[in-house]
Amino acid sequence: MAFAVKTWAQRLLMPVMALFLVTQLSGCGDSDKEQQKAFIDYLQNTVMRSSVTIPTLSETQKQQLGHYAGDYAVLVTFSQNFSRAMDASMTPLFTTLQQIRAPQDYLAQRDRLQQELGALNMLGQQIQSAKAQADSAYATLKQPEEVKAVFDKAFNKVVTGPSNAIMPMIPQAASVAQTLVQVGDFLQNLGPQARFDNQGIQLQTQAQVDQYNQLMRDLSAKYQALMAAKQQNASLMQN
Repeated sequence: MAFAVKTWAQRLLMPVMALFLVTQLSGCGDSDKEQQKAFIDYLQNTVMRSSVTIPTLSETQKQQLGHYAGDYAVLVTFSQNFSRAMDASMTPLFTTLQQIRAPQDYLAQRDRLQQELGALNMLGQQIQSAKAQADSAYATLKQPEEVKAVFDKAFNKVVTGPSNAIMPMIPQAASVAQTLVQVGDFLQNLGPQARFDNQGIQLQTQAQVDQYNQLMRDLSAKYQALMAAKQQNASLMQN
C-alpha cells in the first residue's frame, strides 16, 4: 500500500511540475519579448535620432535590454573609435582653418598643420580598422527578424554611413593641409623678403608674387571642395 501511495503521489505531482516548467519557459519568452521591444524602442528613439556619437547604456538600461546590450556595444564601440579618430585629426584641422585670417597666419600655423597632416594620413586606416571590427562583430549577431530590421538601419546610420562619407573627405582634407604647409614653407624660406602689412603681404620679385598667387589659387580650389564636402556631411562634424 505504501508503494501505491508513493506512486499516486508522484502521478499527482507530475502535472504540477510540468505546469511549473511550462510557466517558467513562458516567463523566459515574455522576458525576451520585453527585451526585444526595449531594444527596438531604444534604437528607434535614441540611436536613430542621435548624432554620430551615440550614448553609452546605464546599468538600468543594460538590465532592460538584456543580452541585446551586447549587440548595442557593437555600435557604441565603433562610434567611440570614430569620434576619437576624428577628434585627433579632422576636427583640429577645421579649427586651425578658422584661425587663418591673414597671410602671416600661414606661417604661424605651419607647425600645427604639419602635425594635423600626419594625423590625417592615419585617419583612413583608423576608420577602416574600426569598420572592419564592427563588420566582424555584426556578422556574429543572431537576432530575430523584427530586431534585425531595426538594428540594420541603426548600423547603417552609425557605422556604414559615416565610414563611406568620411573616406572621400580624408584626401581632400590632407590636400588642403599639405598646400597650407607649402605656403608656410614658402613664406618661411623668403624670410625678411616677405613683409606682412594690414592683413596683406608684400613680396620683392615678380617670381615670388607669381609663385605665391599660384599657391593661393590651388589652395582656394581645394578649400572650396573641402568645405562643400563638409557641408554635405555636416552631421559628421557634430560629434
